[in-house]
Amino acid sequence: MMIFGLFSCTSDDVYESIPADSLFSLKIPSNFPQIAQNIDTNFPTQNGVALGRKLFYDGRLSRDNSVSCAFCHEQQSAFTHHGHDLSHGIDNLTGKRNAPSVQNIIFQSEYFYDGASNSIQMLSIVPIHNPLEMDESLPTIVEKLKQDAQYVQLFRAAFSNGEVSSSNVLNALAQFMTIMISADSKYDKYIRNEAGGNFDQQELKGLDLFKNNCASCHATDLFTDNSFRNNGLPPNSKLNDLGREEVTGFRTDRYKFKVPSLRNIELTAPYMHDGRFGSLQSVLNFYSNGVQHTENLDPLLQNNSHTGIPLTQEEKEALIAFLKTLTDYDFVKNPLFYHKT
Repeated sequence: MMIFGLFSCTSDDVYESIPADSLFSLKIPSNFPQIAQNIDTNFPTQNGVALGRKLFYDGRLSRDNSVSCAFCHEQQSAFTHHGHDLSHGIDNLTGKRNAPSVQNIIFQSEYFYDGASNSIQMLSIVPIHNPLEMDESLPTIVEKLKQDAQYVQLFRAAFSNGEVSSSNVLNALAQFMTIMISADSKYDKYIRNEAGGNFDQQELKGLDLFKNNCASCHATDLFTDNSFRNNGLPPNSKLNDLGREEVTGFRTDRYKFKVPSLRNIELTAPYMHDGRFGSLQSVLNFYSNGVQHTENLDPLLQNNSHTGIPLTQEEKEALIAFLKTLTDYDFVKNPLFYHKT
């Protein structure tokens, strides 16, 4: 099941005025869990989504007007920074984490690998303020946008108070990200018994292996339980990234990172919070042979005779075949997310 909504625009990206209370038609997939964010106070409108999309692709959200949200979140790669192990930002600086996918985020309770934000309306502050990413402030962004007559028009159309303000910048971005629902992969068709959802024998074997070995953490049809876990990756000494501990301050959270969704994983290489693995084969090789035993290694990866998940090469190939059924080509080609020029 997909989301639907329409808004009008001209070739020069000036959007037709639609009443601010013209709500976007948001449809929740029948196989998904409940929404984890309260979107009632900022429910997407057609003009709000249009404004949020324009902001998402605008470099003026960064200090020198060069880095947009879309710079690290490219649609064709399920809104990740494909091919980059770590995010890149202002002045060609390099961050310390791989850019996570922007998809299905209204179903998540916390964001980023360390859970630094728990609000869809506030999460954009993190990359905007980060000195290695956009290195900008919301008041400065607002002043830039107020000088643009088109933006003044768009804010008036999108919000009842008509203001170009910090809160409305965040609200518009949140509305755009709210509609970014990916739920039309081959797997979804299989699970909903829809046309195009027939699995071959290898994919069925991979699904069975996934249920038995991976689904405890990559749970529900979101393929994440939204928890933070230490999966036994050897720490990256160059980055000194403590993970969840940087937010909570608890030693017990050291090297714990948020369990990522596996949706569209075929398109989102490289993998892990620091992008250390370039292929799904490498990821599975790690889980079968490379998991490091640390003081707070997740119990699910600790066995009496083996640390990690024992897998044969044939089983790895079946798992990869299944993981590729999670690719949602409609999502990465959806014109609702395109940058209009």
